[in-house]
Amino acid sequence: MALKDLLVLIDPGEASIKRFDFALALADSHDAHLTALLLVPEPYIPAAVGVNIPADVLEQQRVRAEEEAQELIRRYDAHSGRFGRPVEFRREIAPVDRLPPILARHARHADLAIVGQPDPEAEGVDQALLVEAAFMHSGRPAIVVPYIGPRQSPPKTVMCCWDGSREAARAINDAIPVMDRAERVLVVTVDAEKLGGRVGPIAGADMAAHLAHHGIEVQVKDVESGGLDVADVLLSLAADEGVDLMVMGGYGHSRLREIVFGGVTQHVLEHMTVPVLFAH
Repeated sequence: MALKDLLVLIDPGEASIKRFDFALALADSHDAHLTALLLVPEPYIPAAVGVNIPADVLEQQRVRAEEEAQELIRRYDAHSGRFGRPVEFRREIAPVDRLPPILARHARHADLAIVGQPDPEAEGVDQALLVEAAFMHSGRPAIVVPYIGPRQSPPKTVMCCWDGSREAARAINDAIPVMDRAERVLVVTVDAEKLGGRVGPIAGADMAAHLAHHGIEVQVKDVESGGLDVADVLLSLAADEGVDLMVMGGYGHSRLREIVFGGVTQHVLEHMTVPVLFAH
């Protein structure tokens, strides 16, 4: 599948512009359409406090939120103009709990969504819920960009984390268009002997053969964790190998409207230093 329609989530935070630049570079390398989506929490006053507050106060807050959204979009539009690439801007204003489903809806109509690493200190919508929406509820892959931004845009060295699962298989296939333009691709398995034969007799060999049919030459690595956390092993290897993009299956489930990511997924999201393409 070619990447011809990308979606990037923007916000007023400092990390957002680095994510936007990453999306611009990726769109440019694939000659893809880029849509930037701004999600704005609808102003509200909790019922306990809002009883005696005039209705026009809320209206003033809505007008201010709309003006701030317009100004942010104007700044991003001017920024993208310096790259000489047109960007479609969309904004959605809704109650905070409706924003993740809105993101999922927009992502379903794109080939790939690009979102930010969840910041637990950020105000407004729970950013982990946005990440959840982007790759677990959209039916599409998502690239999560860390706070510090990408190493290289577009990615030149890609590392696929292969454990024989359907989620990892989906993620690797979704990443083929990106790998096709990369200079170096790694397929990495950690503790292959503990995976019960899911990766075949030679870890990574079958996946390497599959990717070769797409014209992608890969280097296969089977590494031992030595008792360390698998996520730490992957992140450490990514740093040692100068990886620009990691590719992995994303695991998790919602419980009482709170996202509970699987262990490796959660650890990578918390400690990532390079963008990660997740698929579920």
